[in-house]
Amino acid sequence: MPVSGELYERVSNAPTVPQGLPLVILVTGFTDAGNAVSGLIDHLRDVTDPQPIAIYDNDILLDYRARRPVFVFEQDHLSEYRPARLELSLAHDTLGQQFLLLAGYEPDFAWDAFTRTVLDFVDEFSVSGTTWVHSIALPVPHTRPISTTVSGNRKEITASLSVWRPRTQVPGTIGHLLEYRLVERGDRVVGFVLLIPHYLAETENPDAVMTAADRVMGSTGIVVSLDDLREGREAYLEKVNDQVAGNDELRQMVQTLEARYDAFMAGRDPGDMDRFDEGGFDERDLPSADELAAELERYLANRPPGDDDKRSRS
Repeated sequence: MPVSGELYERVSNAPTVPQGLPLVILVTGFTDAGNAVSGLIDHLRDVTDPQPIAIYDNDILLDYRARRPVFVFEQDHLSEYRPARLELSLAHDTLGQQFLLLAGYEPDFAWDAFTRTVLDFVDEFSVSGTTWVHSIALPVPHTRPISTTVSGNRKEITASLSVWRPRTQVPGTIGHLLEYRLVERGDRVVGFVLLIPHYLAETENPDAVMTAADRVMGSTGIVVSLDDLREGREAYLEKVNDQVAGNDELRQMVQTLEARYDAFMAGRDPGDMDRFDEGGFDERDLPSADELAAELERYLANRPPGDDDKRSRS
């Protein structure tokens, strides 16, 4: 689609941006397992006081039919309009350290033109390094720490954190394109792919958000408070464990995932995660994400009324 007009507008009263800050890129695209990226965007907007520098034009970049904006309807009138946001901002961490945050939706259109604008910002502000995150669903158990696949050119991070290193073709995201162009230029960049349990991929998973935040902090040196997320994570995992414990089929499924995961982590080739055939486990033994989700929903539907209230009081 031909691009007409500027992709973004510079904010007239934007703060002065120091040179050499790290850039964090968080954009929600076709996959956001566990709401890891969208949850981290919300958290950083709450705790880092981001001040917009440039606001991207939705009318050029966004497909409204695919991702419709939200209106608030109150009885007989519309009281609020909430358009999508894609902004470059200057943010401050808990210690007062500054960093650049590009956050919002993944552009539907004009990827090449959008990428050029980001590279221009990297040059203008002499960005010290770029970090981006996204998440995918894999058949892994929620009872183990969330693992990561790492890409980019920061070999020390790849060596220490990249658990799964396949050679495969993947559906592209704007993060992939930005990383590819940055590596071409020799700029420092690291991308984190969080591997989220496939049966929890459609839930708002605070554990995924905390892992995303931890990876960002580790690669940039910024420090962000996670207290609210930590409380939510404990409550979330308690609820999931309660559901699994109350259903024999779910419990057996999770145990199978645990055994396969542990076998892999005990020393398998990181490029071999799709083959967990030792110990009697076969790919056909795994439930699909839809089957697991259906089991969880069926379990909840069959619980006696008020059971949640009883548990919360116990």
